[in-house]
Amino acid sequence: MKNIIILAIVALIGWQGYTKYQNFRATAGTASGTTEVVSRGASGVSRTDTTASSQFRCDGRTHCSQMTSCAEATYFLRNCPGTKMDGNNDGVPCEKQWCK
Repeated sequence: MKNIIILAIVALIGWQGYTKYQNFRATAGTASGTTEVVSRGASGVSRTDTTASSQFRCDGRTHCSQMTSCAEATYFLRNCPGTKMDGNNDGVPCEKQWCK
């Protein structure tokens, strides 16, 4: 019985860690927003890094009640995984609360 309890605790800790790791990877992938632009001119190849400047970032929120504006809900719907803000799948999030 004691071994089963210990195994259950270890499994719970592992599951929690894995969930946090998935959220970190999802946030890190979309929050960086770095794009490398390559242009070829007469002098050769030129590289410029541009960073998407956004006032929002994916932080694990998924529901309309967690948003503060239509713009924020729209950003989350378009850029963040696992959102639950577009019940009728028309591309407009939070129609009853923010995006009327």
